[in-house]
Amino acid sequence: TIQSFDGLTLCGKYYEYAPGAPIELMFHGYRGNAERDLSGGVERAFKLGHSALLVDHRGAGFSEGNLITFGILERRDSLLWVDFAIQEFGEDARLILTGISMGAATVMMMAGEDLPPQIQYVLADCGYTSSKEIISKVMRDLKLPPALLYPCATLGARLFGGFNLNEASPMEAMARCKLPVVFAHGDADDFVPCDMSVQLHEACASPKKKLVIIHGAGHGLAFPVGRDEYVNALAEFKRECGFDF
Repeated sequence: TIQSFDGLTLCGKYYEYAPGAPIELMFHGYRGNAERDLSGGVERAFKLGHSALLVDHRGAGFSEGNLITFGILERRDSLLWVDFAIQEFGEDARLILTGISMGAATVMMMAGEDLPPQIQYVLADCGYTSSKEIISKVMRDLKLPPALLYPCATLGARLFGGFNLNEASPMEAMARCKLPVVFAHGDADDFVPCDMSVQLHEACASPKKKLVIIHGAGHGLAFPVGRDEYVNALAEFKRECGFDF
């Protein structure tokens, strides 16, 4: 467990592939929890020779809190998990930021910050471009007018949640990102459109980036649908980046 910047107890669970193996810090999606959303991620991490630290966001799983903030406050929490991992596993730890859906948005926004050298790369699976874009998309799906209702959502977030939905976005962070990034998405995703990962890949300033699109995969299902393709793409990316793990 760790303490968030505002005093919440946040919980994680560690699955070790081998002592000294690179460690993926894994972050789950909206209204999900670590074990539900990331159990397949542990299988994938082990196939690549990585250990995994699964994190329950604030308001999810075993963590305290009652707000979901679309990655805004979760990003601040997750930076504390990076500090924890370095303290727990040592200065020579090799860390990978991994997220799915809202967790992908969280790690992308983290990647726009000044991160410690232990962070090797980022894996963003089916992430969205911004809170505004995904909330507006869901509103349109519900036949509601985003132009009228999104300002109400931002006002509610400020008044009742104490956070600003427009404080940061994955798209803005990717424009500043220098870390290697893999974007993964299923082309049958009807919740977070696959085109959002295409846009994020195009916007990413990192000289080392890769877009992996799995045919026929719905939201959050890119790895279950295309296990070998997904793992092989990540292994190839690591070789392209010159990683020795």
